[in-house]
Amino acid sequence: MSVAPSDCILIVDFGSQVTQLIARRVREAGVYSEIAPYSAADAAFDRLNPKGIIFSGGPSSVMWEDSPRAPQRFFEAGLPILAICYGQQTMHQQLGGHVAGSDEREFGRAFIEVVAESALFDGLWAVGETHQVWMSHGDRVEALAPGFSVVARSPGAPFAIATDEARRFYSMMFHPEVVHTPDGGKLIANFARHVCGLTGDWTMAEFRSAKIAEIRAQVGTGKVICGLSGGVDSAVAAVLIHEAIGDQLTCVFVDGGILRAGEAEQVVALFRNHYNIPLVHVQAQDLFMDGLAGLTDPEAKRKFIGKTFIDVFDAEAKKIGGADFLAQGTLYPDVIESVSFTGGPSVTIKSHHNVGGLPERMNMKLVEPLRELFKDEVRVLGRELGLTEAFVGRHPFPGPGLAIRIPGEVTRERCDILRKADAIYLEEIRNAGLYDAIWQAFAVLLPVRSVGVMGDHRTYDSVCALRAVTSTDGMTADVYPFDPAFLSRVATRIVNEVAGINRVVYDFTSKPPGTIEWE
Repeated sequence: MSVAPSDCILIVDFGSQVTQLIARRVREAGVYSEIAPYSAADAAFDRLNPKGIIFSGGPSSVMWEDSPRAPQRFFEAGLPILAICYGQQTMHQQLGGHVAGSDEREFGRAFIEVVAESALFDGLWAVGETHQVWMSHGDRVEALAPGFSVVARSPGAPFAIATDEARRFYSMMFHPEVVHTPDGGKLIANFARHVCGLTGDWTMAEFRSAKIAEIRAQVGTGKVICGLSGGVDSAVAAVLIHEAIGDQLTCVFVDGGILRAGEAEQVVALFRNHYNIPLVHVQAQDLFMDGLAGLTDPEAKRKFIGKTFIDVFDAEAKKIGGADFLAQGTLYPDVIESVSFTGGPSVTIKSHHNVGGLPERMNMKLVEPLRELFKDEVRVLGRELGLTEAFVGRHPFPGPGLAIRIPGEVTRERCDILRKADAIYLEEIRNAGLYDAIWQAFAVLLPVRSVGVMGDHRTYDSVCALRAVTSTDGMTADVYPFDPAFLSRVATRIVNEVAGINRVVYDFTSKPPGTIEWE
């Protein structure tokens, strides 16, 4: 975000799988934050001019020769620094302390004792109290850097929290960003509000105004073409961009045959009738289905769909007389999952069709106004923009659509079968009054056939899996605990009403270790 709030915190990412949760906690305190990989932290610092810095955890050991480090100038900038887990270790190592491997490794729930006062604890913790935290470390600080003293300890981490109150440097061995540290969010809020002195008045209205100004500055008098997927993200991006530049925006809605039931009609009605935004509705079922034929690898499917979307956008841009920019509904989790903190492929979880830039042959630049937001923040922005609740509150839907909910080869027939099963499942969820309690629910058509008996006849048809999770930001997720009677009712309807399915199962996997989508 080039038009950043004047009060913000820079989060330096050392590769932790939960770095994004730090940003969530800071924003929940009403303070804007951005994450930058340690390798790009210098540039982010200069751009943001932050009022405080947080170092994340990470998988490395500071004892490795090539382990990541924080820019040394951050320690000389006079700003408060909160260092978490690996962040604590590199802070002390860089400032003259010593880190070593520990014989007492701590993973999971632990209890720390507060042994001294700290500005970090104002109004929260008192000396002598014991509090639950979440540890995940092997190495630990064995000699503090000069100026630091212990303010909390645990049996496995005698320097659980060590601070230099004069320089406003705070280091902790545990992870305050995860829900398993009950007071973790309050500790981070104390750092942002009490230590850094930020007012906590950042709002989505401020983000909206800043983004509108940024879009206008980036686009100028150019034309923008925006790809609509049918999901919330691209819809909110389109409405925000339209508010900024009006009819310089043209939306392109591509129907590749991999949408949910009734999706195309709903999107067209919303944008043409309600917002009066120029919309091109492209019927591209043949193009997508022909290209997906024979593809079974998830990455191959994602990459084909992404490339084909881009090809269609490119063709449509030429039809409207050319476009200078392509707008996308890319979100923070998309970016985090698609790009490693080192910039390499080693910890990439999966490719996202809307992350990674544009082909060189396209003479367009990207406009991604939601790139710094999490899904629930996008919903708040959607409401701020006046989008209807029926649209804003919809469950997330992936850009590659049903293609990644059909493991194996994608065909028209299998898409039709899945569409019907998915519609029944969502209808029953709504009838039960559970839709808003669930983050995401959908059906998956498995590449498995099973024997069944229907009307005294043997069947050999497909298996349908049902998935439903609760989440805050999509980065972690828990299984929704349906009543068995509900699942039985859904399974009965699907088997009876959808030809081609004779067995229904429920996915009980959380994220991690699984992802929310199956591919």
